[in-house]
Amino acid sequence: MSNILKYGGYVAAVHYSSEDDAFYGKLIGINDLVTFEGSSVTSLKKEFKVAIDDYLETSLELGKQPDKTYNGNFNVRVPMSMHRKAALIAAQKNLTLNEFMKLAISYTIKHEQELDSELQQM
Repeated sequence: MSNILKYGGYVAAVHYSSEDDAFYGKLIGINDLVTFEGSSVTSLKKEFKVAIDDYLETSLELGKQPDKTYNGNFNVRVPMSMHRKAALIAAQKNLTLNEFMKLAISYTIKHEQELDSELQQM
């Protein structure tokens, strides 16, 4: 995806503000709020790396774990027809709906490159 930056195992979502004529971004997958901005793509990428390095240094100084912990629980909202179809398929395969969803997520993760291709066609 073109609105994602990666560095040192960290990922950020980036955006452009036409009002401010600036690029800005935010780290995702962490417990804290870390943002950065730049007036060009080059400066945005530089500030992204500076923000991560600063975040890691600050976390170390504070004795704090920098990465977000995930507990394995989240709610998913889908149309009723999709919920019904998933439940029917799960039952036919002798799976719980939870097992079916884990399988669907696992499949998608394993086929991430194909997903990127599908998303580009949308």
